[in-house]
Amino acid sequence: VPPGLHAEVWIVAMTEPATKKQKSGGSGVQVATATCASNIAVIKYWGKRDSKLLLPINSSLSVTLDPLQMGTTTTAAISEEWEGDRLWLNGKEEDSSAQRIQNCLREIRARAGSDAPKGGLRIVSANNFPTAAGLASSASGYACLVAALGYLYKIDGDLSVVARQGSGSACRSVYGGFVKWEMGSKADGSDSRAYQVAPESHWPSLQALILVVSDEKKKVSSTGGMENSVRTSKLLKHRAEAVVADRLAAIEKAIAAKDFETFGKITMEESNQFHACCLDTWPPIFYLNDVSKHVINAIHAYNEQQGKIVAAYTFDAGPNAVVYTEDAHVVDLCRTLVAAFPPPAGTPVND
Repeated sequence: VPPGLHAEVWIVAMTEPATKKQKSGGSGVQVATATCASNIAVIKYWGKRDSKLLLPINSSLSVTLDPLQMGTTTTAAISEEWEGDRLWLNGKEEDSSAQRIQNCLREIRARAGSDAPKGGLRIVSANNFPTAAGLASSASGYACLVAALGYLYKIDGDLSVVARQGSGSACRSVYGGFVKWEMGSKADGSDSRAYQVAPESHWPSLQALILVVSDEKKKVSSTGGMENSVRTSKLLKHRAEAVVADRLAAIEKAIAAKDFETFGKITMEESNQFHACCLDTWPPIFYLNDVSKHVINAIHAYNEQQGKIVAAYTFDAGPNAVVYTEDAHVVDLCRTLVAAFPPPAGTPVND
């Protein structure tokens, strides 16, 4: 059983009895497994200009995290002995006929053409971090689904356009390191794809601290929130038209130069403006809670104490924080955060 998957579900999915319609001489089971990481945007994606094709109103940029700590593992198998497609996520069977899943399957099968393996699919997927809690689980999930299917169907070339049709930000999780999702301009979305700005090896001292404020499923989904923001927020329209392009150019330069102060300032400004757009939405959307706001204050106080920006928070559509910093400050920053947000009594804390 691949690491990270629920053994009992994987065994049920992969050893399903043959259907009565199966004739002798079947081709057996073909299996492929992939692992993809969550990505955390520093230039945010919020809002679609085409909801069917999942085309964004602005380009975005993210950092792909370590899949062993913030990732999804997906196994996809196909056999002529199976009828239909089935999907399990985190140990629970889900509806494989959901539109976004079918978008990905349809595109993969179309690319594979007449050489595509035949039969029913069995897909088992598991995250090693909270799902639907503002930590980009859908991004790693759909990227991993597409990657596993790509291996299974032997698809060559860029898969980010396929992953985008499952979840917009999933196109960025197809690659490691620093990844830009170019919004594109074509009506069919063929130029709305991701590419790597810099590899994961480019800035080895950069670290990401994941502060799980709440692992509960958020009340307002990203999809629903985006739709309301695009429809009602004037600030979001201004941001997409007048702010994002300059910030993208500036943060790409900062990444190339490993300039943390500029990188950190833009990252925090972006996070703040994104949540300001959520508040400007009608009715307003509250993804941050009181603890989230205390995290923001703690990071600003820490930077003031250091005399410069050495830590930078960002929040996606949820209360959980990702704090970027560099190796030299990790231990001291962790101690500061543990002191500010002490764990329950009796919890062991590493020195």
